[in-house]
Amino acid sequence: MDICHSTKLTEFMGMNKNTVLGWATLIMIIVGLALISLGAFKYNETAGWGFASVGIGFFAIAWVFNALKGRV
Repeated sequence: MDICHSTKLTEFMGMNKNTVLGWATLIMIIVGLALISLGAFKYNETAGWGFASVGIGFFAIAWVFNALKGRV
């Protein structure tokens, strides 16, 4: 079994493009929540604004991934 080729790997793992986008969306939401939490609770001074804005950016990218899920 040649698992180096991308279609063979997705067939081996039982994942198609929509499943991969779904997992990517979930991971991006979790990382976004973690960054916003870091900005709100751990770094509550100036650095917290940067963490929170990057976390919101992760949410925006997750939203795009979710919108692409049925179209790819």
